[in-house]
Amino acid sequence: METQNSKPKKWKLMLISWLFVYPVINLMFALVFPLIKEFPQLIKTLIFTVILVPLMGICIPLLHKKCWNWIVK
Repeated sequence: METQNSKPKKWKLMLISWLFVYPVINLMFALVFPLIKEFPQLIKTLIFTVILVPLMGICIPLLHKKCWNWIVK
């Protein structure tokens, strides 16, 4: 019987993270990139990371919490 203290499966944590990041990056390319396509590469990367990293910091822990029972199975 599994307990709440079961160790999470790393591949499941990574899968959920990837399932969040992949569509967000695609949306950013569709919505943000056309607005900044003339900017230097370093500035484009800065803008993408300024948007993506906070979203990841907020959303991924929530997704992990929501899916925790599956993650520890």
